[in-house]
Amino acid sequence: MGATTLASSALLAASVGAANAATVQSAPAAVGTTATGAAAAPVSKQVPLSPHGYGRLKIGMSERRARATGMLALKTHSRVCDGYDLKGHPTGRNSVSVYVSHKYGVALIQPPKSTRTTRGVHIGSTLAQAKHAYRGLRRDSRGYYSVSAPGNPRALYEFAVSHGKVSSMALALKVQDCFN
Repeated sequence: MGATTLASSALLAASVGAANAATVQSAPAAVGTTATGAAAAPVSKQVPLSPHGYGRLKIGMSERRARATGMLALKTHSRVCDGYDLKGHPTGRNSVSVYVSHKYGVALIQPPKSTRTTRGVHIGSTLAQAKHAYRGLRRDSRGYYSVSAPGNPRALYEFAVSHGKVSSMALALKVQDCFN
């Protein structure tokens, strides 16, 4: 698919189609924060979403290395991309919180609801607060707000905004093949 943005199919509103995922029909809905008792390495609620990733999980890292972090639970598999949930933070039936491209590596990370970016933006932040934290944040043609991740030219921060407040957020590769 080449250079695409996360917002191109309304990921943050939980409607990104998993163009190449066998069973996922939509993108990550807001990620739950209730622990499920998953065995290995639940993700801490205090980990920020940085321009490079979420804790040990880095945007663009290979699938083998991503799985080795112990942070992922496989949810869907296809010939192009796999969908995962963060352990301890399950998503709904037809959504995932991480997409991993077999070609490009970790393509998307949508962290748990309680997460903040390294500049303090979180679900519930006002659009004005997000724009203040990320100069250059712009609304795209689909209604989502995106900005290049500071210090990481390969990635974007993406924010869905509802009623003037951030309703979900993600970090995505600018070039990936998992979703539109």
